[in-house]
Amino acid sequence: MSNTPPRPLLDLDPNRPVSTPTDAATLVLIRDTDTGLEVFCVRRVVSSRFMGGAVVFPGGKVETGDYDSAWQSVMLPPGPRVAELGDADMPLALSVAACRECLEEAAILPVDGVLSHDDALVLRDILTQSPAELRAALVARHLRLNVEALVPFARWVTPAAERRRFDARFFMMRAPDGQHGVHDTYETSQCFWERPADLLARWNDGAIQLAPPTHHTLWTLADVGSVDEALATAAQRPLKAINPLLVAADETWAIALPGDPQHSEPERLIDGPTRYVLRGDQWRSRHSAPDLHSADDVWTFPASLVAARSRGHLPEPRHRWCHATRGA
Repeated sequence: MSNTPPRPLLDLDPNRPVSTPTDAATLVLIRDTDTGLEVFCVRRVVSSRFMGGAVVFPGGKVETGDYDSAWQSVMLPPGPRVAELGDADMPLALSVAACRECLEEAAILPVDGVLSHDDALVLRDILTQSPAELRAALVARHLRLNVEALVPFARWVTPAAERRRFDARFFMMRAPDGQHGVHDTYETSQCFWERPADLLARWNDGAIQLAPPTHHTLWTLADVGSVDEALATAAQRPLKAINPLLVAADETWAIALPGDPQHSEPERLIDGPTRYVLRGDQWRSRHSAPDLHSADDVWTFPASLVAARSRGHLPEPRHRWCHATRGA
């Protein structure tokens, strides 16, 4: 095995100096449909320096302007759990960043009133001028950012071996009525609504790339029956930072999570896979399970996907493309 891992999805090098992670926010948008819960995803452009080509949720780093106290006049107060994600002005900045990035990448904005898809596109164009212009547009429309609707449910820190590191706080939210979303064509190349189990099946077939935090979120949602259930579950999730660790494993590399035998933290923070093993150009989820009396790891799938595969079929997949990519 080489002393330096290859560069699929992540740029990992255990020998590089450790950098300080940048604060970031990710927003997982979910909605109920006649065939089950769906989640909104975008596909990053292949040329991106970080996770190029991966399917992700809208999100990005916290900008300086997100700390501006002027946002408080055009937003509802954040929920109480947001305070657990940082000190001082961090709860404000994270809430603003989640909304801003979602507007930029998905043309979806949570507000305390009615906002159509076309209105969201107009506000996205205004945001390109400046955050102050967006605040003025919200005031003119008698709208406020509905950050109360953002439910914090996870905190993932990029492994120390990665070149570009983020301390990403994950929020979950019911998608606003009338806003179906569309990607920005700059940072992302596609957007779509899809059932989590269908996304996991496509990932398992090698059709898409998922980073470990994205995969784990989908794994958690795959057996959830409704938005209400998903939000209730999210509200109970611990918010302690998850610090994955790059480790050597069986002639390849693995990203170990707390609770994995090769991780320095013995206590599990979340259910599901305890490691992601590099196979080809994908990080494949595995669960180290010594209680199964086997030296091998056990592949992990959500119960719904396991049951469907055992019956020899999966539910009919459905991709609800955004208008800009419908039929792609």
